[in-house]
Amino acid sequence: MVDADETFVIVGGGLAGAKAAETLRAEGFPGRVILVGDERDHPYERPPLSKGYLTGKEPRDSVFVHEPAWYAQADIELHLGQPVTGIDRDQKTVRLGDGTTLHYDKLLLATGAEPRRLDIPGTGLAGVHHLRRLAHADRLQGVLTTLGRDNGHLVIAGAGWIGLEVAAAARGYGAEVTVVEPSPTPLHQAIGPELGQVFADLHAEHGVRLRFGSRLTEIVGQDGMVLAARTDDGEEHPAHAVLVAIGAAPRTALAETAGLALVDREHGGGVAVDASLRTSDPDIFAAGDVAAVHHPLLGLRLRVEHWANALNGGPAAARAMLGQDVSYDRIPYFFTDQYDLGMEYSGWAPPGSYDQVVLRGDVAKRQFIAFWLKDRRVLAGMNVNVWDVTGPIQDLIRSGAHVDPDALSDPGTPLASVPHEE
Repeated sequence: MVDADETFVIVGGGLAGAKAAETLRAEGFPGRVILVGDERDHPYERPPLSKGYLTGKEPRDSVFVHEPAWYAQADIELHLGQPVTGIDRDQKTVRLGDGTTLHYDKLLLATGAEPRRLDIPGTGLAGVHHLRRLAHADRLQGVLTTLGRDNGHLVIAGAGWIGLEVAAAARGYGAEVTVVEPSPTPLHQAIGPELGQVFADLHAEHGVRLRFGSRLTEIVGQDGMVLAARTDDGEEHPAHAVLVAIGAAPRTALAETAGLALVDREHGGGVAVDASLRTSDPDIFAAGDVAAVHHPLLGLRLRVEHWANALNGGPAAARAMLGQDVSYDRIPYFFTDQYDLGMEYSGWAPPGSYDQVVLRGDVAKRQFIAFWLKDRRVLAGMNVNVWDVTGPIQDLIRSGAHVDPDALSDPGTPLASVPHEE
C-alpha cells in the first residue's frame, strides 16, 4: 500500500523517468513525486536527436516528452540541472549537487547512458563531437549545416545506429562523409553481416565513403581545430569535424557507489534488476538504458539502449514501485530512418546466437522482412519498408514455436498463418 505521505524520487530526466512520473499519477499515487535531472532541459526523447530534429524536418520542441506546464499540473517536482551525487540507502536519501538532501520511500534510477570516448590523440580539439544529449544535437545541426554549405568533410568513428543516422543526415545537408568502422560490415553486433551489407550498400549509393576493418588512431588539428583523421591502415582522411559514435556506456557510478549489484561490462553492464525492475535493494528500482533486466521470456539478462525500452520500462518500474505485480517481458524493439529506408527491428539475435537468416520480399529493392532463427525458432525479425507487421513478428518470437522456413520466406503466406509447431 502507498499513501499520501510517501515520497518517490526519480533520478534521470529522460523518457524513462518522465514516463514513470506520468504513470505514478495515472495510477493514482497521491504522494510526492520528485524528478531530478542533470540537464537543464525538460525531459525529452532521444530518437529525434539523430533523426527528425537533426535533419531539420522536426522542430526542437517536438523532442520533449511533455509540455513544460504539465509537470506543475501533475504536481511533479522538478530539480533540473542538478546531478545526484550520492545515495544513502540506510537513511533513504539522495544528495544533489547543490547540497540539497531529498528523502525517498521508493527510488527509481533512470540515469541512462553516456557516449563512449576515443582514447587517441586529438579528441580535445574543437570539432570533435558526440551525440547523446539535446545540447549535442543543437551543436551538431549547426555543424552539418555549415559543412553542407562549405562542402566540408565529416569523419564518423563507428557504423552503428547513431553513426549511420548522422551520416544520412550529413549527406542530406550536402556534407562529405567518411565512416570508419573496425567491423567488416555496419551494425555488425546488432544485425550481423548478412543484413549489415544492406546498409553498407545504402550509404555507398548516397556517396558515403565507408572504411571497414580500420579504426581511428589520431585526430590531427591546427590552432585547436580539426584538420584530418588518421586510421590504423595508414590512411589520412580530410575532416573539418569528427563524430565519435562508438557506443554508449550505462551510467552506473551512482548505483555502484551505493553498493547496488551491477552486471559486468562483458555481459552488457548496467544495474542488475529482476523482472519487476527491482535492484538488489528492495526500495530502489532501475529502468531504461541503465537497467540490465532478467528477461522472463528470453531467459537471459538484457540491457537495451533503445527508445521503446525507456517508453515501456519507466511505466513498468512505476507500477512495481506502487506494489503492483510486474513482469517486464517486452520484446526488444527499435527503429531507424536513413534516406528512403525505414526499418523496425524486434527481438534479440546477436551474432553467434542464430543458425539461419530467412528473407521474405525483395532485398534489392529494400522492401523485405528478415528473420533470425535458431533451431527453426524465430529470435528476431526486421521489416524494411514493410509496415504493420511488428505485431505478427513479435507474436512469432513470443510463441517460441518451430516454424516452417519456406513458409516464412513466402510473401504469399500471411505471417499469422506460417505453419509452426510447439
